[in-house]
Amino acid sequence: MSMRQPGITNFAGQRVWVIGATSGIGEACAKALITAGAKVAVSGRRLDRLIALCSLGQVDQCLSLPLDVTATEQIDQAYQDIVRHWHGLDLLLFVSGIYIPLRADNFTFELAEQTINANVLGPMHAVAVVLPEMLHQQAGHIAIVGSVAGYSGLPKALAYGPSKAAMINFCEALFYDVQPRGLSVHMISPGFVATPATAQNDFVMPALISPEQAAHEILAGIQQGQFDIHFPKRFSGFLKFLRLLPYPIYFWILRRFVKI
Repeated sequence: MSMRQPGITNFAGQRVWVIGATSGIGEACAKALITAGAKVAVSGRRLDRLIALCSLGQVDQCLSLPLDVTATEQIDQAYQDIVRHWHGLDLLLFVSGIYIPLRADNFTFELAEQTINANVLGPMHAVAVVLPEMLHQQAGHIAIVGSVAGYSGLPKALAYGPSKAAMINFCEALFYDVQPRGLSVHMISPGFVATPATAQNDFVMPALISPEQAAHEILAGIQQGQFDIHFPKRFSGFLKFLRLLPYPIYFWILRRFVKI
């Protein structure tokens, strides 16, 4: 099966929905897309940040659609608003997510459930909303921002890691189904990015990059039609290598080099 899929060579005029646009990577992506001339619908929980984003674009270039990704009716309503204004969508870019550092001594079901609702069921519902029309048109792009934490079990990620592993599996299964039907899937796995979420970390984060650098990598990968968009390569490539090792070696490396 070929891994080739269409990219978006020019974002100008493309109808894009960025979910999770009020901070960090999502906000940086939205700004870059607006600058590139895309029609951008921005979603997140903070209306003031959405309005500020829309002020960067031309008249009628941007839609402000506040929502909570765990509220399914709000996702449904936002998509209906996009269709009413633009008659369709070219790219769903799902960036929203939460990170709650969890180890065995502070692990609770309630925090795990909160993480899974936002990081797994949220993007799944957004995809379910946009997928029927994209399949009908045999065109469209679905991009989901996960994390290299989904590659294998890491410290402080008892719920976050599994949620991102689920998204890797989801993107792989989705690609298998929709790529032969003209759709593109982009599985995005950033390393450490300087965002409000990673500001919680009390350890040195290797290969830390800015949200603007992350946005550049994401949009470049979508333009090129890449399925597996991971960065920065010096870090994400190392973690890809770790997941291939036998468990005794894997856990020895973690305990030797990860001081958390």
